[in-house]
Amino acid sequence: METKKKTILFSLILGIVFCSVPFFGLSLNKTRTDLNYEEVSLLQEENLLVFGSNTLISKLNPTNPEPKVVQKFTVVVTAYSSTVWETDDDPFITAAGTGVRDGIVANNYLPFGTKVRIPELYGDKVFTVEDRMSWKKGNYHIDIWFPSYLEAKEFGAKRTYIEVLEG
Repeated sequence: METKKKTILFSLILGIVFCSVPFFGLSLNKTRTDLNYEEVSLLQEENLLVFGSNTLISKLNPTNPEPKVVQKFTVVVTAYSSTVWETDDDPFITAAGTGVRDGIVANNYLPFGTKVRIPELYGDKVFTVEDRMSWKKGNYHIDIWFPSYLEAKEFGAKRTYIEVLEG
């Protein structure tokens, strides 16, 4: 009797697995190795990620929706690094009290935690306002943090627009 229960349970599990494979759009014996570079690029532009040329998943899901742009304005974009002469107090701590890292920007107009994009320079990369600048720079100036003084110096100054994201 015990063997019969195990066989039924195994058959049930196997049936669930095989029935759910087509439901999730998966295939046990087919792969997409025939995609060329242009097709992969197109799929990535359509908010799909391609892994190993054969697996597609959506970049967007209900818990990760596309950020909504709530404001756009023109700014001067410059760069800074964690050097003593470019910062106050501790050069590795932002005005918001967090550690410096990639994706941090300084601005005097936007509240701490505001998410922004700089599309003409960085595409869809999202930056977070966690630092402030000298009051002399004004409100329409963004400073991007770089890990080295040389990288910040090479970035220079650029005039572009930013997108302020919802939330």
